[in-house]
Amino acid sequence: MTSDPDIRLSVVIPAFNEARRLPSTLDEVFAYLGRQSYRAEVVIVDDGSIDDTAQLVSARQAEPPVSLRLIRHPDGRNHGKGATVRRGMAEAVGCYRVFMDADNSTPLDHIESFWPWFEQGYDMVIGSRDIDGAQVVIHQPWYKELGGKVGNLVIRALAAPGIADTQAGFKMFSARCIEGILPRLTIERWGFDVELIVAARCQGYRVKELPIRWVNNAASTVPALAYAQVLGEVWRVRRLRAAGHYT
Repeated sequence: MTSDPDIRLSVVIPAFNEARRLPSTLDEVFAYLGRQSYRAEVVIVDDGSIDDTAQLVSARQAEPPVSLRLIRHPDGRNHGKGATVRRGMAEAVGCYRVFMDADNSTPLDHIESFWPWFEQGYDMVIGSRDIDGAQVVIHQPWYKELGGKVGNLVIRALAAPGIADTQAGFKMFSARCIEGILPRLTIERWGFDVELIVAARCQGYRVKELPIRWVNNAASTVPALAYAQVLGEVWRVRRLRAAGHYT
């Protein structure tokens, strides 16, 4: 879809078996957007959930003043974070589009600090847990945190120099940026965040990293194996970049 000038912001939330955590997240998102002067939409992308995620979203579509849409993969299967966010961004129509975690680990009101950077000409602003000003209120288990730190060092060396934290699930884009890079994206799972940054840079879009407040949810569905998967996918992104795929 192309952007709708009447919709300033699209909020994309990928969801896999989030029937327990999503309702409170939606409450906060709707409350925040209800206080804004601009029009917005919320796009929930169900990634093959086998719980009541889709049903609860459908039941709430008539409630908020903000538009709420439910998107599902045609085959109903689990495709991964990358494929799910990509589908949501493609279906969104806002002039700006942000994706966030279904567990609300970083609340939507963080975009208040993002807007000034778009006004300065940036096209992609990403949240970071590893730069000055960031607050990690509840940490992940030590093995996940260690894996993340080692992984970020490798990612910076191979694909995203200068970016301290590529993997936080809170990133915002101008419509022209996301629509420009979507056709080039290939990663379906956890390495998707790295590919977003690489593709944006290759096409000349300006990327800004800002600190966020982040609360780890003990019920997180991200497996420890995801860190190893990311590193394997980083090699793929590196090869594609060298071949000129993202330009």
